[in-house]
Amino acid sequence: MKDMAVELGLSISTVSRALNGNPDISASVAQRVRDLALKWNYSPNPFAMGLLRSNTKMIGVIVPDLVTHFYASIISGIEDVAREHGYYIVITTSSEQIKKESEAVDNLLKTRVEGIIACISEETNKYDHFAGLADYEVPLVFFDRVCLTDKFSSVVANNRDSAFRLTSHLIENNSHCVAYIGGPDYLNISRERVNGFLGALAKNGIPIRKEYILKGPLSFGFGEEATRHLLSLPERPDALVCMNDTLAFAAIRELKKNGLSIPGDIVVGSFTDEFHATVLEPPLTAISHPTFAIGRRAGELLFAKIAGDKTVVQSVMDCDLQVRASSVRTVS
Repeated sequence: MKDMAVELGLSISTVSRALNGNPDISASVAQRVRDLALKWNYSPNPFAMGLLRSNTKMIGVIVPDLVTHFYASIISGIEDVAREHGYYIVITTSSEQIKKESEAVDNLLKTRVEGIIACISEETNKYDHFAGLADYEVPLVFFDRVCLTDKFSSVVANNRDSAFRLTSHLIENNSHCVAYIGGPDYLNISRERVNGFLGALAKNGIPIRKEYILKGPLSFGFGEEATRHLLSLPERPDALVCMNDTLAFAAIRELKKNGLSIPGDIVVGSFTDEFHATVLEPPLTAISHPTFAIGRRAGELLFAKIAGDKTVVQSVMDCDLQVRASSVRTVS
């Protein structure tokens, strides 16, 4: 804009007002400015304009990783709402580490985003880096893995009900020794899903066996380790509920390495329903999350906060059970 002012022999403020259609600028001057803007392919920098107005038109998004369809689809939903409001999104990842997550919050604030949408990392069991945002009145909405629900709005799946339905489905397919591989208890999704699992066992009169419930990192390595442990028990399980697809993929590989048939010897069900679940052999039965809708809902809640809404809302989204070959045992 400064260069345009020098080229045209005008003040910067005159150029700015001409570009913004100010009626105080004569038609001839406004036309000269527009012609030069077109010639130079000039467009206003929304970030710089935002700084002048304390309004950057940007929101930040923090996710544990960027490689899964689960988070990519949620980001698409958030971006859809942001676009409707004329905003841009800045995406950053915690790589499942609380230290990187805290750094991401700081960096987004330095970028002067007007609000943040976040899914906490697998390591996150302390929340000071988020709690401080309430003091500074920075709008914040959580999704999927959430915390501080008394202070901030969130969007989550109906984890307990989904785990109950998935476990019940495995039991209905002639399973009597059902095991569970999940994540750490400080994550809300871990607590809710194991509660649904236990509820289904109780409802179907199946004894709860502590040695069948294993909790640890949400990693491929832990999935393999946990499966090996279950197979070493005097009575191995005939059904396996995994808290996410990564654990399930690891479990299935370990089961096959040990010569077990799926679903003949053991049935398997999971959560998340990544694309790979459909091309695995056998295809994996899984709880499918409405990821795009979760992203849109999180975006809607955040923009309500930006507009001044102080209400704390906990939004719960229903999921679908996608039944595939890994859980359907033929009874002769």
